[in-house]
Formats: sequence, structure tokens, C-alpha cells
Amino acid sequence: MSDGDKANILLVDDQRGKLLTYEALLKDIGENLLMASSASEALELLLRHEVAVILIDVCMPELDGFELAKMIREHPRFRRTAIIFVSAIHLAETDHLKGYEAGAVDYLPVPLVPELLRAKVRIFVELYRKTKQLEQLNAELERRVAERTAELELSNWRLLNSERGRTLSLAAGNMGSWEYHVLEDRWVCDEGLRRIFGLGRGDGLVGAVDGVLLDQPDWHDLRESFAALTTDNMTLQREVTIRRPDGLARICFVAAAASFDKIGRLERIDGVTADVTDRREAERVQELLAREVDHRARNALANVQAIMRLSKADTLQDYARKVERRVHALAHTHELLSNARWQGADIRHLANDEMAPYAAERASLRGPSVILSPEKAQTVALILHELATNAAKYGALSTPDGQVSILWSVDRNFLRLEWLETGGPAAVPPTKRGFGTQIIQASMNEAKGDAAEFIWDPKGLRCRITLHCDVSAAEEGAKKDVPAVAAPQKPVGHRVLVVEDEALVGMLTCEYLESLGYTCVGPFGDMDSARGALDLENINLAVLDVSLSGRPIYPLASLLRSKGVPFVFLTGFAGSSIDSDFSDVCVVTKPITPDALATAIARAGAHPSRGPTLRQIA
Repeated sequence: MSDGDKANILLVDDQRGKLLTYEALLKDIGENLLMASSASEALELLLRHEVAVILIDVCMPELDGFELAKMIREHPRFRRTAIIFVSAIHLAETDHLKGYEAGAVDYLPVPLVPELLRAKVRIFVELYRKTKQLEQLNAELERRVAERTAELELSNWRLLNSERGRTLSLAAGNMGSWEYHVLEDRWVCDEGLRRIFGLGRGDGLVGAVDGVLLDQPDWHDLRESFAALTTDNMTLQREVTIRRPDGLARICFVAAAASFDKIGRLERIDGVTADVTDRREAERVQELLAREVDHRARNALANVQAIMRLSKADTLQDYARKVERRVHALAHTHELLSNARWQGADIRHLANDEMAPYAAERASLRGPSVILSPEKAQTVALILHELATNAAKYGALSTPDGQVSILWSVDRNFLRLEWLETGGPAAVPPTKRGFGTQIIQASMNEAKGDAAEFIWDPKGLRCRITLHCDVSAAEEGAKKDVPAVAAPQKPVGHRVLVVEDEALVGMLTCEYLESLGYTCVGPFGDMDSARGALDLENINLAVLDVSLSGRPIYPLASLLRSKGVPFVFLTGFAGSSIDSDFSDVCVVTKPITPDALATAIARAGAHPSRGPTLRQIA
């Protein structure tokens, strides 16, 4: 018997000596023997191999044989796999019933009788092979039936297709078919065409078509097209406009084919008419959406271009950091707007996200939930980003005891925003206007009442912004403080497995992690390499790209979870696209920042991993 014809027999026992005994007793039957010393190892082997028979020790420390058998039976692949329990102790009748309920097909007491063990295993292996043969025969039968059915359907389709006039109306669905008998000047139509034209069952078609329902130019064009049909040019296609008796105008597509008698005279025209009004409207809307997307994309590129042109720094590294943070602020605002289908963004979310990198007790946010228009949301996000960056570098957030308060309110069509810094160094007017000031001043439309006021108070900077905009208050009565997310602490000696198939993104992720104090293992662009590193390296946590060349990362994530290793996801898709089994995993949306990565890892470490289940391992 070749290796490919051998059946797999799985032996499960926590004692190595018993496994060797089973192997010695069964080696002469000529099958493949797979050995597992624990329930988790057995499950892993089951998911990698087709198994004919499973021998399970009833008493095991991790999971007993009954529990393991029940888990195996819950998986669709193993519902019919033969399970034999091996027990070294006397089993009561209730234990036998419990075993059969868990899915066992037989019991063997210890000490084992070699001939009995081999005989029972051979029986179940042979039953497994017969079952496989029956499945193959059934699949072959189904394939032949499917092929024959397909052939019959194709023949039937060809037969129906030969009946041109009636076939077109039946196959078209929301279309109407018609016939025009030229020599008799007689029209015949089906119910589909009457529905499109808005005609009742008793209404005549001749008068309706002849310049009444059809616009005059379209009707004359159609008549001329009929006259131009020849044996060499037997088909026509036209788009016409009709006006139904109820006054509703519809755009219709007409396709027709001519029939000629023996002497070449045109005797009949068969055609179909489709109402394409909705399709044309959808194309118009799609064109509008394409223009809108193009508009927003160009605006986004223009914003990025402005950030790159206007940002100033003494070193290239400082310049790159500033540009990166400002682009990320725009990207995050874009994500909020996209989630709200570009209906607007809540200023509460914008402010909270900008203050998230700082400790919760250092930021106070107060004001109602106000939905800003897309344009104003991007403006406010950049203003808050620049004020926060300035405070972290020169103001209240540059000292341990400094605090920032952000207050806002709505007064008719004006948003009034106030930025207050306390506990930091004295505010000193700048000697030159920086990028942040330029953004704020450029955002002001004085003709509409916009204004920006900077008060350089020794106690701290105060900035008052007034913006004219269309806003809606989602929670007018809400006045409670919204704390920012506390900044995570730097780790010491943590080794991070990085899995990312985009080389540049992987390098950047490692650079961020190393700047946060981690030691990187990777980046790896495929799951096999990552699994190898996981087996060889002492991994404390992992950063995983959700999609590796179109393949989901979830099998590796399940393996990490089973080992108790915390992890976070990286993705360029919306967070809602994550598999529901991993809905509790922190997600960092690209483009990433060190702060977002550090916060996600800190949160991931706060959630203990769950024990493995068969579904998670699969």
C-alpha cells in the first residue's frame, strides 16, 4: 500500500509510554499513526490531517476524553469520525452513556488485547475507506448529473433562443416585445410593452405609437430606420423618448430584427423595448458622485500639498515628523467624515482625538456635540492639532503640571471655540508667524464674521475662535467633561512580532515600535515565516496586518490567542470590516502614528487572551 493510500490513525494520551505501546500494537496494520500528548496537540493534528480513527485516553489532565470528544464532534469535519475510548479504570454504565453521548463508537479497557485492538481499528479504517469511496462515487454521480443537466439546459436555451420574438420578451424580464407586420401594417405587443407604455389591455397600439406616445422626431427616425432595413442590414437599435398617458416621460431602448420573404420584401419586424430611464438616472448620479469624489480627492491632495509647502523645520527629521502628524490629523478627520457618509463630523470626537496622546487629567473638553460640515471639520481639526502641538512644544503641555481646557458653544450659525492653557510657562508672543498661526488666520472669513483672537497671558495662552458655519447640535444639553485617553507607558524589553506585507509600511512600523522602546522581530510578509519566528523567538506581543496579499491574518491571530500573546491589527480598511471573532482586538488604521500604535498596544495588553476553542484554532 502506497503512503498516499494509508489512513491516518490519531492516538491521544498524556503518557508517552502508552502512546509507544499503542504504536507498537498497531504498527503492523500498515496505516499512518499520529500521536498527540494533549488535547490542544490533538486538535492541531486534526485540523492538518484527514483522520480515520481516533483513540482517546479517558483520563487526561488538560481535558478529559469526554470533553475532547465533544469538542471534536462539534466541528463539521469530524462529526462522523470514529472515536474509541481507552480506559485503565473500570467504567460504570453512566460513564459508557456519557461516552456515547460525547460521540464515542467503542470502549477498550486496559490492559489492551492486541488482536482485539487491531481488529476494531481495522474495521473502522475499512469503514472509513468505504465511506470515502461512496462519497467519491456520489460526487462523480452528482458531477455527471450536473453536466447532463447543463447540456439539457443549453439545448433548451438554444431551442428557446431560436424563437426570436417571444424568447426576447421572456428572457429580458423588464422588457416588452412587439411585432410589426409590414404588409398588413399591423402591430402586436405583449403585456410588458403595454406596461412600459402605460396602456390598458384594451388600448390600441397603432395610434399610441404613431406620434402620440413617441416624440415626433423619434417616431420619424424610427420609421426611416424601418425603411432602411435590408437583407444585408437586418437589425437596428435606437433610443427613444415616450410620454405615457399619465404624463410621465420615459426613456426606452429599442432593438429590432427584420424578416424578408423569398423575393426579398420586408414582411415583418420583431423587436424588444426596454425602459432604461432608471439606468440613465443612475448613470447621471454616478457621474455626479465621480465628480464629487474627484473634487474631494483634489481637495485632500491640495491640503497635503499646502502642509508640505508651508511646514518649516530646522532638520529634515523634524520636518518629516511635523508633516506626518498634520497629514494624520487630516486622515483621521477624513475617516470620521467617511464613517458618517460625509454628512459631517462631531467636534467632540475631533477634540478628543487631538488630546488623546496626553494624560486624561491634563485635558478638559466641554461643550455640546456639534456636527460640523466636512469643510469646517477639516479646518477645526487642523486648528486643534496646531494648538495642541504648540502647547506640547512651548506651552502648558510642555511641563508636567500644565493643563489645557477646550470650550465650545453654538450661537446661531456661529461656532465659538476657546482654548485655555494653565500651569505652564508664561505665554510669549512669537517673533514670527508660524504654520499654525497661518492655518488659523487663513481659515478666517472676515466677511462672514470669522475671527481669531490670541491672548498672550502670563498664566498661559488663550485663543478664541469664531467660525461662521452651518452646524447641528446632536446633544444640546451635554456639558460634561470628556477626558482624553491616558498616554501609555513605554515598555522595557518587550519583543514584538511584526507581520506586514508592504515592505515600506513594515519598516516604518518597526521604526515606530523601536522609538517606543520595543524590540522588533520582523517584519515578515507571510504567515509561514511569522509562525516560524513565533516558534523560535520569545514573543511578548504582535502587530499584524489584517490582509497579507489578500489572505486574512486570522489563522495566525488565533494561534497567538491560543498562546496567550496579545496583539493589535493594522489595516487600511474600515475597522468594521474586522471578523466578528476578533471584535475585541484593538485596530490601528493606516496611515499609522507612534502615538496611535502605542495606545493600541497598551489597550491590547489590558485584555487577557481567551483559552482556545476548536473554532478559534480553525
